[in-house]
Amino acid sequence: MRIEDLDTPALTIDLDILEQNIRTVQESCRKHDIPLRVHTKTHKTPAIAHMQLRAGAIGIVCQKVGEAEIMVSAGIDDILIPYNIVGKQKVERLIRLCKRATLTVACDSEITALGISELAEAEGIQVRTLIELNTGGNRCGVQSPEAALELAQKITAMPGLSFQGIMTYPSREQAKPFLDKTRSLLEEAGIPVHTISGGGTGSEAVSKAIGCTEARIGSYVFEGPTRINRNNNPPNPQTCAERMIVTVVSTPTPDRIIIDGGKKTFTNDRETPYGHIVEYPEAKISAMSVEHGHVDVSNCHHTFTVGDRLSVIPQHQGMVTNLHDEVYAVRNGVVEAIWQVGGRGKVK
Repeated sequence: MRIEDLDTPALTIDLDILEQNIRTVQESCRKHDIPLRVHTKTHKTPAIAHMQLRAGAIGIVCQKVGEAEIMVSAGIDDILIPYNIVGKQKVERLIRLCKRATLTVACDSEITALGISELAEAEGIQVRTLIELNTGGNRCGVQSPEAALELAQKITAMPGLSFQGIMTYPSREQAKPFLDKTRSLLEEAGIPVHTISGGGTGSEAVSKAIGCTEARIGSYVFEGPTRINRNNNPPNPQTCAERMIVTVVSTPTPDRIIIDGGKKTFTNDRETPYGHIVEYPEAKISAMSVEHGHVDVSNCHHTFTVGDRLSVIPQHQGMVTNLHDEVYAVRNGVVEAIWQVGGRGKVK
């Protein structure tokens, strides 16, 4: 089957670009001598995770238990969940996964740790645990090295938990004093720090410089080694692997056309432009209805007709992937595989 045979909207992945992005980041991590743990929340696709592991990644990252369940079922056995797992239902699922694969979780409170400890002890297993530090991201994380020490001492005393180390996001130079002091306090207290996990696409050199033992990196698979910024680094067809194939369904005026992909296809997560039209970069997706994409073609010399097909690089490729059940893996216009987006919608 060829790409022009696909019904639209169709989410495609250019295999040549995907494979190059995987090689580029893996080689960069080797160059900087830091293990790569790939984050899968961008693609949520077991087939791509296996490609990353074959290229040399030491394991994967899943943001939610539901994503981890899909990846374990697909045969992946080393997973970090860098997220506070709260609530008996989620912890029960986590414990079941820990019996099937090597799972590591993160927490930033005694309450979260106790919830995992109680069920792990009851099942006679040890759950590998990291403490998340807030080194400036202002999301989750303990607020000081002293707070990290206090929580680590509590975790090491809890049955069913195996303290492994610390993590932060994003990796940046300003985090080094926080990380260094935390590690020093823990080691002085006799608590070994086996793992210091840093993260962020493009952060491998910084992660190494600030003392991390692994780098969590994910969005590079679709967006290229540098994340897209609509002003300074617009979508680049040479590094962005994802394409939404759409059809022109109406040409109401010479300056405006309508495509068959709207908010339910592309998301309304970003301001305009919603994507980059590869064939006609001067055309701008200026607005989105639920099922209609409004394209300003006033700067185009091409005359569009109903039935024309366009390929669009979405502005936020990870968000778009989460809207679709499957993606088409394409090379030189030929569909080589149809991959299920197994983690799609797995937000619990």
